[in-house]
Amino acid sequence: MLFPDGELYILGSDVTVQLDTAELSLIFQLPFGSHTRTFLQEVARACPGFNPETPDPEFLWLSRYRCTEQEPWQRGWNSASGTWPGCTRIGGGGSQSDNLRPDGKGLLVDQSFRGQDKPESLLTRQNKSKSEITDMVRSSTITVSDKAHILSMQKFGLRDTIVKLRLVQKEEDYTYIQNFRFFVGTYNVNGQSPKECLQPWLSHGIQAPDVYCVGFQELDLSKEAFFFHDTPKEEEWFKAVSESLHPDAKYAKVKLIRLVGIMLLLYVKQEHAAHISEVEAETVGTGIMGRMGNKGGVAIRFQFHNTSICIVNSHLAAHTEEYERRNQDYKDICSRMQFCQVDPSLPPLTISKHDVILWLGDLNYRIEELDVEKVKKLIEEKAFQTLYAYDQLKTQVAAKAVFEGFTEGKLTFQPTYKYDTGSDKWDTSEKCRAPAWCDRILWKGKNITQLSYQSHMALKTSDHKPVSSVFDIGVKVINEELYRKTLEEIVRSLDKMENANIPSVSLSKQEFFFQNVKYMQLQVESFTIQNGQVPCQFEFINKPDEKSYCKQWLNANPSRGFLLPDSAIEIELELFVNKTMATKLNSGEDKLEDILVLHLDRGKDYFLSVSGNYLPSCFGSPLHTLCYMREPILNLPLETIRQLTLMPLRTEDDGSQMEIPKELQMMVDYLYRKAIQQEDLFQQPGLRLEFEHIRDCLDTGTNDTLETLSASNHSIAEALLLFLESLPEPVICYSAYYNCLECSGNYTASKQVISTLPTFHKNVFHYLMVFLQELLKNSAKNHLDENILASIFGSLLLRNPAGHQKLETAEKKAQEFIRQFLYNSP
Repeated sequence: MLFPDGELYILGSDVTVQLDTAELSLIFQLPFGSHTRTFLQEVARACPGFNPETPDPEFLWLSRYRCTEQEPWQRGWNSASGTWPGCTRIGGGGSQSDNLRPDGKGLLVDQSFRGQDKPESLLTRQNKSKSEITDMVRSSTITVSDKAHILSMQKFGLRDTIVKLRLVQKEEDYTYIQNFRFFVGTYNVNGQSPKECLQPWLSHGIQAPDVYCVGFQELDLSKEAFFFHDTPKEEEWFKAVSESLHPDAKYAKVKLIRLVGIMLLLYVKQEHAAHISEVEAETVGTGIMGRMGNKGGVAIRFQFHNTSICIVNSHLAAHTEEYERRNQDYKDICSRMQFCQVDPSLPPLTISKHDVILWLGDLNYRIEELDVEKVKKLIEEKAFQTLYAYDQLKTQVAAKAVFEGFTEGKLTFQPTYKYDTGSDKWDTSEKCRAPAWCDRILWKGKNITQLSYQSHMALKTSDHKPVSSVFDIGVKVINEELYRKTLEEIVRSLDKMENANIPSVSLSKQEFFFQNVKYMQLQVESFTIQNGQVPCQFEFINKPDEKSYCKQWLNANPSRGFLLPDSAIEIELELFVNKTMATKLNSGEDKLEDILVLHLDRGKDYFLSVSGNYLPSCFGSPLHTLCYMREPILNLPLETIRQLTLMPLRTEDDGSQMEIPKELQMMVDYLYRKAIQQEDLFQQPGLRLEFEHIRDCLDTGTNDTLETLSASNHSIAEALLLFLESLPEPVICYSAYYNCLECSGNYTASKQVISTLPTFHKNVFHYLMVFLQELLKNSAKNHLDENILASIFGSLLLRNPAGHQKLETAEKKAQEFIRQFLYNSP
C-alpha cells in the first residue's frame, strides 16, 4: 500500500520499500486495460521483488463483456425495548433478527447486529431514576367491560375467538366518542444540554393537555452515545420536560424510549392513567446495515380507552439532495416497527394497525430549487405558502412516495432550521445552510382536529427551533351498559349456532416454485384460503421432530388465524435467504425444498409443497473458496461450487489460489479510488436496489466494473460490510477469537495471533487494515476516526463463535484489538 512519504507495505511481507516521487508517479500512471490500476495491483507491482508467477489479479473474465449504458438505478432500500407500563427501559438499541424480512416484512440485516447490552453503570443510573419517578403509570384498571383485557386473554377456544371478533365488529354499538386534548412537540437539540426553561414550548398559552407526546432528536452527539447507547442527557432532558409540563394538572409518565439521540416521552393526566393499557415501545435504526441508531425512529403504542394510538418520533437522513434516502428511512421505519401484543399468539402490530397515528420529528426535508438568498427573502416577506411550494416533503407526499394518508397542518411559521446556536440568526457558518422546515408533525386517523401548529422562537439552545401542535382527538369510550347488552346478544347467537360440523376450506394453490432465488432478495408467492359454512381456526404446524413449521428461509404471513363462515384470507409465503442459510445453499447441503402443513382446528390437514432454485453467491461463501474461484461464482458448474464450498479450511497456502477474493478486491479497490474522501463512509446506509446490482455484478461478471453500475459510494461500502458479515468463517478465524481478546492491549502479541491465521485470512486482514489506514489519512474529509472504524469492523472481523457465551467486555476488547492495527504500521 502506498503512503504519502513514499513508503509501501507489501501484503504477506515484512519488506518496506522506499520509492521516490518519480517512481510513485510512474506506478500510479500505469494503465490497467482501459481502467485505473486496482488497489491490489498497486500493492503487488510496486514491490521490486514481485513474483511474475504469482497469479495476476487482473480479471480476464471481465474482458469478455462490453460496457453498456444504463439508466441510473432506481433507489429504495428497503427494534428495541418493549416493556410493560411501569417497567420503563430507558435507552437501548434496536433488536434485529435473521428471520425478519425486508420491504414491509422485517429487516434486511442479520441477527448478529443486535442492540448493544447496557453497561452496569447505565443500569444503576436507570434504577436510581426510576425510584425518583413517583407518578409513573404502572397498570390499567381492568373491568368486565374492558375490551382491551378481553382481547388480550390467552388460550382462546373457538367460541372465545368468535366472541372477540364479533365484539370488534359491533364496537360502535357500545362505544361513544369523547374528545381529549393532545400536545405533540418535537425538538432537535443538537447535542446540547437544557439551558433554559421549556415552558414557552410545552405549556405557555395553552389549556392543560390530557396527553403529552414530546420528542427529541440529536440528544447526544458524542461517540459514547453513538456506540454504547448511554448518555446522561437522557435524564437532563427528561427532568427539564417534567418540570415544564402544564402547572394546572398533575401528570403521570407512561413511557420513555430512546435510540441513541432520538427520544420520545409520553405523559398523561393522572386521572387518565387507569384507562391506559397495552403500552409497548420499539425502535428502528436506519443507519448503515440497520445497526447504527444515529438515524431512525422510536415509537410508543398504547390503548387509550378503546382507541389504539401510536406515536412515532423519527430523525431521517440529512442533506438537501438525499430526499430519496429520507423516503427510504420512512419506509424502513414503517416496515420494521413491530409491537408485541399481550397475547403472544397474536401477530405483531405495525404502525398502520392503529386508529390514531401521530408522527413527529426532524424529518430533514429541505427547500429545493431556490438559492439561499431567495429563501431568506421569502421568509422575510412571510410568504410561507410561496416557499412551501418548494418544500420536499410536500412534493414527496403529493407523489405518494411517503406519508400516504397522513395530514399536515398549514405552515404559518418560518422554517425551524438552521440558526446560529443561541440566537435567531440564520446559519452563518462556512456551509451557510438554507433555511428549511425540517421539524414537522403529521397525523393519520379519524376524529382528529388540529388546534394549533407553531414553532417557538423563544428557545435558543439549539440550531433548530422546537415545534408543537395541539390536537383534539376523539377517543372511543365504552358505555358499560351497552357493552354488556352487546356481549349478551353475541353469546345468545352463539348458543344457537351449530358447532357439530367439521370445518372445511379450499386452497387456491398448493404447489409453489420460487425461480432464481438470490441472496438477500425477497420473493413472495400468495394463495387464498376460502372458508366454508363453519367458523374455523387455522395454523401452520410443525412436522414431526422439527422445531418450526418451515425452513429458516421461508415464512408464512400470517401463519395462523381465524375465519368466519364464507370468508377468505390471503396468505403470503415469503422466501428470503440471508447469511445463516446461504453457505449451505451454495454448497448444495441444503435445498429450497419444504412441505408446509396447514392444520384446521377440529378439521383436516392440508399439505403445501414449496421449492425453488437458488443462485449461488459470493455472499455466504468461505474466503478460501472464493480464493480458489478464478471465474465469477455463477459461471461455475454447481458441482464445482459444491466441492469448493465444502473444501476444508487449510492453514497453508498451496499457491493455486488468489491472494484475496476478487470480489473483495473489486469493492475495496473501488472505494480506494472513488470514495477515500467520502463523507460519512460506512456510516450512511446504501440503497437496496443498488446492493442487488452490486451483488449481481460480483456474482455474474456481467458488468465490466462496479463503476458502470451508477451505485453510490455508500451502497458499495455497505455491500463490503455485508460481504464480511456473510462469511461463514470470519476474517479472524473463530479459533483465534479468544486469543485476540486476551491480547487486545498488546500489539506485539496481537500481531503474533494474526500471523497464525491461514494465509488467505491473513492476507485479507492486512489488506483491510492498510485500506482503513488510508481512510484515516483522509479523516479531515471523510470524518472517520479510529473509534468509528474499530467499532464497525471489530464486530465483523472478530465474531463470537456460535454457541459460546458472549463475554461482557468482548465488544470493547474486539474494538481495541482492531484499533491497534489502525494506528500502528503492520
